[in-house]
Amino acid sequence: MAADDSGTFLSSTRDSDTDTDIGIDLGTTRTVVARADRGNYPVLGFTDENGDDHDFIPSLTALHEGSLVHGFEARRAARQGAPLLRSLKRLLASPTITASTPVALGDETFTVLEVLTDFLRHLRARLEEGRIDVSRCRAVVAVPAHAYGAQRLLTLEAFKAAGFHVAAMLNEPSAAGFEYTHRKAATVSSRRTRVLVYDLGGGTFDTSLVDVVGTSHEVIASHGLGDLGGDDVDLLAASMVLQRAGIAEEDLGAAELDELLEQCRDAKERLTPQSRRLVVVLRGRDIILPVAELYEACTPLVERSVTTMAPLVGRLDDGAPDLTEIAGVYLVGGASGLPLVPRMLRERFGRRVHRSPYPGASTAIGLAIAADRTAAYDLTDRLSRGFGVFREADAGQRLIFDAILSPDSIQASPDGREGTVLTREYDAAHNVAWFRYVECAGVDQCGEPRGELAPYQDIVFPLEASLREVEDLQQVVVERRDRGPRIREHYRIDETGLVRVTITDMTDGYSRQYVLGHRTA
Repeated sequence: MAADDSGTFLSSTRDSDTDTDIGIDLGTTRTVVARADRGNYPVLGFTDENGDDHDFIPSLTALHEGSLVHGFEARRAARQGAPLLRSLKRLLASPTITASTPVALGDETFTVLEVLTDFLRHLRARLEEGRIDVSRCRAVVAVPAHAYGAQRLLTLEAFKAAGFHVAAMLNEPSAAGFEYTHRKAATVSSRRTRVLVYDLGGGTFDTSLVDVVGTSHEVIASHGLGDLGGDDVDLLAASMVLQRAGIAEEDLGAAELDELLEQCRDAKERLTPQSRRLVVVLRGRDIILPVAELYEACTPLVERSVTTMAPLVGRLDDGAPDLTEIAGVYLVGGASGLPLVPRMLRERFGRRVHRSPYPGASTAIGLAIAADRTAAYDLTDRLSRGFGVFREADAGQRLIFDAILSPDSIQASPDGREGTVLTREYDAAHNVAWFRYVECAGVDQCGEPRGELAPYQDIVFPLEASLREVEDLQQVVVERRDRGPRIREHYRIDETGLVRVTITDMTDGYSRQYVLGHRTA
């Protein structure tokens, strides 16, 4: 049995001969699945090795007897000394991630795509144990709003390889915006149409400003951090426990450290506004940590999230936060359950702060709403990151950054509405075109990239017909030409937030299509 979004307990099974719309939130610490059921969106339940019910599967992977195991099985194997991988999603957030990025577990090495796909195969098996026919499911999945294209592509590839039919990919706070409207539609009025989503998960932080008119949602802007979440609170608590116990971290074995982090996470999640102390058992001793000290240590983390959110509030006025147009500041994500978070947000934004009653499942519920073919919700989302290419200028004398798409560029929607499209034409000046595409946090007023750069795999396009059959164009020496063919570049943002590029030689129509540097046609 699992609780639906109204608190009612419903069966998590469904006749396998019926198509199912589901939302899957692949979280840093927990993976949550919700489904559409006649206007309700129950969260599916999973049992652990003891037969206890949970509304999630731990996002854990371990190496047990030479094989990968996941979820509750991974947690049990780790307690028996197996090498454990936590927070794979943080690795996915790296700007340099590729499908072949190595992941070490004990003496074995796997690629990040292998680990992620195997985890999702495990998720599929657990769903099918609950009589969910995944082959007939329409799934909507999510990634952080600030996710680079590589993370989006890897996530899609892993779901596909695991046998899921992904109908759409949403940004996590955009999905939470659906859940807000579903639950608190009465707070939205003609004067207050904007929802500020504050999504603090296990390993990432996202925030989006969403404009709501009826069931139509438009994301005005989004910001995020790939290195801030509940994991950081757990690490702080563990460090403070070790300090009080007089034990150095290096003196703990891997299994002991995993157990300590798990205890800190469990103790953190049991905290209430009235809690005064946190108790962790370490080597047979009760270590007592005053909650006030933990909150003092965590305050800079929460302040960092508020600072990240500030530009979105700043879009409403030029001074102190004026929430005239804000229907609500919505707290979602498992880590927002830390009482310090709503306390600090309410000090800043007042009584308009609302916390989801199911913060850890809010994104999954919103995704199920988006997947529901009987619902009337629609979404206009944005790229949330900059995209451009490094090009030669001044006859090859210098290299410049050519900003192509901004974070405000609109994604296509699952219902077929076109996203931002940009086309440019020029006369080529080389025998091959070498496109060094990159993503960035944004683009400044001068058109230069800001924040961390994430390079795509370089694209090399033949500008001479004689080079079209060359397998490795990167080995061709680039030579300047006085006169080359007319070239068209066509850019489109699809419904998953991926940039699709078509490069065409206009002299004869020869073209190639790419997604994130991968040739698709």
